[in-house]
Amino acid sequence: MRITEQDRARVRRAIEEAEQDTSGEIFCVIAQRVSAYREVGLAWAAAAAMILPLLLVPLGFSPAWLPGYSDGWQAAQLAAAPANTALTLAAYGLVQICVFVVVFLAHELPLVRRWTTPAGIRRHRVRKAAVHQFLAHGIHATSTRTGVLIFCALEEHRVEVVADEGIRSQVPPETWGQVAAVLIREMKARRPIEGFEKAIALCGEILEPHFPPAADNPNELSDRLVEL
Repeated sequence: MRITEQDRARVRRAIEEAEQDTSGEIFCVIAQRVSAYREVGLAWAAAAAMILPLLLVPLGFSPAWLPGYSDGWQAAQLAAAPANTALTLAAYGLVQICVFVVVFLAHELPLVRRWTTPAGIRRHRVRKAAVHQFLAHGIHATSTRTGVLIFCALEEHRVEVVADEGIRSQVPPETWGQVAAVLIREMKARRPIEGFEKAIALCGEILEPHFPPAADNPNELSDRLVEL
C-alpha cells in the first residue's frame, strides 16, 4: 500500500484535533507485515514432502516417470534388483525435494502465507509487534501514562489497539475493540487513511470524558503515522 505525504498530513491533523480535547496521547503505526512466518512454511513444506509423494506409490511409481532420470530400460536379471530399488528410492527422494521446494516457495506468496498460517499465530505475532512498537516509541513513558497505540498489520489483516496502564483503569478493554472495528471496516473498503482518521477521532471521544486536557497540555508523542 502506497502512502503519500498528503495521507501522512491527514493522519497528523486527525491526531492533533483528537488530542485538543484530551490529555491522552495517540500514536499510529502501520506495518506491511510483522513476520515472514518461515517456520510455518517449513512445516507445511515438510508435511507435503512426506505425504504427497506417497500418493504415487499405489500408482506404481518408477524412476521412468521422471524425464531424463532413467533411460527406460529394465534389467531382467534378479541380481539387478538392488540397483533398481536404489534407483527408485533416489527418484522418490528427488520427488520429495521438489515438493518441499515448491510448497515452501508457494508459502512465500502473501495470499498463500495468510491462508496457511494459523490465525492464532498471526494474532500472537501482531500483538507482540504492537507491544514492541508501544515500548519502542515511548508510548508508555508519557507523564500520566495515557498513551494509546493504533497498530495495523496489512498482510495479516489485523488491528491492535494498546492502551497504557493509566487508561486501563478507567476504560474497559473491550472499548478499544470498537476502535479496531472502525479501522478494519475502512481497510476492507480500501480506505486506510479514512480508517485511521475515524479510529483516531473515536479514540479522542473515548479519552475525553476520563482524561480532559489540563491547563498545560504538552504534546508528548509525535503526531505522525509510522510506516514499517
